Amino acid sequence: MTLKLIDLSQEIYEGMSVFPMHQKTFIMRNMTYEENMEMTGSTTLGFSARNLLLSEHCGTHSDGVAEFKPGGPTIDKMPLEHFWGSALCIDLSHVRYPAYIEPKDLEEAVRKSGQEIKKGDIILLYTGHHNRTYGTKAFQTDYTGLSYEGAKWLAERGVMNIGVDAPAIDQTPDDINFSGHLVCGEYNITNTENLCNLDKVVNKRFLYIGLPLKIRDGSGSPIRSVALVEE
Repeated sequence: MTLKLIDLSQEIYEGMSVFPMHQKTFIMRNMTYEENMEMTGSTTLGFSARNLLLSEHCGTHSDGVAEFKPGGPTIDKMPLEHFWGSALCIDLSHVRYPAYIEPKDLEEAVRKSGQEIKKGDIILLYTGHHNRTYGTKAFQTDYTGLSYEGAKWLAERGVMNIGVDAPAIDQTPDDINFSGHLVCGEYNITNTENLCNLDKVVNKRFLYIGLPLKIRDGSGSPIRSVALVEE
């Protein structure tokens, strides 16, 4: 059996697209090779490093339940099983803003995938939004997302983590109740946003890994998410 690793993560860089409510990303020089060698007196080796100022919800990231549920577990206290395990990516690319992703859409997408949702699964929603709009202003606007009923449909089937290739699992432009996050809080599960390359794993089952940084009391964390698939 041959295994292939597929990167599902956005690049982190200064000027990257960030959800409007969160801190923009800044990258600053800490020290150059030359500055370090002058500091240490070495004529052989110096090191260089940079400083990062970024949001816990920067780029591809997972949310701690505490972000949207007061008293809920923070990212460092959530079981790692939320962030890795058997995953299924389903095709919702035909559902476009201003429509919501409803239970009927999810049911049909799962059927077409030829798979079934199992308790403990990680479910990734391929909407095509990243492929269509990333790098433009439109990326942060006009994307579809789960209705309350759609998110609950997934949670009731034992899904641990709901991922999407858009800035939020909610239909954020219009849904000021953040219905997807609301359901995640009710069921103490996480969600993963700003994924990419989901077209490479759509309608497949695979091993997903997207571990968060162990940020004390973190409301969320950037992750390096990958899919391990059989070739």
